[in-house]
Amino acid sequence: MTLVMTGTGDASRLAEGAPVVEALAREPLALPGCVFVQALTEIESGPMCEMLPPALHPTLPPVVGFTVWDAPDSVWGPFRLAQLRIECRSGLRPRGLLVSAVVDQPEAAAGLASRFGFRVTTGEVVLDRGYDATRIRVATAGKAGLFEAVLRAPQRLGESDTQFVSSLHPARMPRGLRLVQVDVDHAVKRAERTRFGIEHFDAAGWGEARIRPSLALPAVVGVADVTLRPIRYVCRPDVLAFEGTEAVDASAA
Repeated sequence: MTLVMTGTGDASRLAEGAPVVEALAREPLALPGCVFVQALTEIESGPMCEMLPPALHPTLPPVVGFTVWDAPDSVWGPFRLAQLRIECRSGLRPRGLLVSAVVDQPEAAAGLASRFGFRVTTGEVVLDRGYDATRIRVATAGKAGLFEAVLRAPQRLGESDTQFVSSLHPARMPRGLRLVQVDVDHAVKRAERTRFGIEHFDAAGWGEARIRPSLALPAVVGVADVTLRPIRYVCRPDVLAFEGTEAVDASAA
């Protein structure tokens, strides 16, 4: 018999700071020409199961991911967004559980929270992309620096060589706390693999003090037409995905 690990955390804790969502996105959100960074790091395994609700399964090794977008064009104008996610599985499918996000434009912050369930605050997001290195800095008022990293020695990748994983966003909805499945398409125009080095990381400032990075993995920086799809599914955080997944129309009441 194979033992499948599941999260042991209190699902109701995800409600802390989660946005109120009454009308999920029914139209796609296009971010053409978006500069993106996708960076992963292994973390200490001790608290991994405790950081996930019972709906989700931890990865082996345990990993968190940093995603940064520099979107020059959107319905809200240009904005930059940084996200921290815990890599996991929902049923058989890989997912990333959003811990929190920071965006540098208030209108984008409001729209991403109300339509896509982003737990987001406004702050400073710097993505400085150069030919030899890319630097990232994330900060919010009152918490100074949340994250600083550098990505060095870029090497060209094929446009189809990068994999992207859908997100799960805790949100308070009319029927209760749900994980909103956010699917994102990337039409990659250029991608480069880089060495990822974390210079500063404030885990508590992001909302999960138990995250302790241990081994940074290669990262990817590139340019893509990014599209957030209309929301199709949500799931209950307290039961496994096979039981708790709901179509959006069924969960709207």
